Amino acid sequence: MNQVDLALGLLDHQLVDSDGQECGKVDDLELDLKAAGGPRVTEILVGPAAWRGRGRLGRLAAALVGGQTVHVPWAEVVRVRAGVELGRPASELRLGRGDERALRLVERIPGAGL
Repeated sequence: MNQVDLALGLLDHQLVDSDGQECGKVDDLELDLKAAGGPRVTEILVGPAAWRGRGRLGRLAAALVGGQTVHVPWAEVVRVRAGVELGRPASELRLGRGDERALRLVERIPGAGL
């Protein structure tokens, strides 16, 4: 895979599973700093708990929202374009679970039309 500027090329980018479904955003990255040839990305971290590494506001947001971090192995990344394309469905990677909770809440809003 080609070199990527991590801040511009990955953080906050949309994750797209093998079925073409959006299934979250890249909230943080796990790095192996001792890898041969320099630092390497080992995992994509997804979920509000991953915001803790983003300074005071990130820690506050993570504390308010709660939730768990999903660890997606870098080996699952097929391509990095406008989004980060993954090689398996979201359900196999434990992604997109918050969408179902959010949908149940949105359905209760009068006029949501879902």
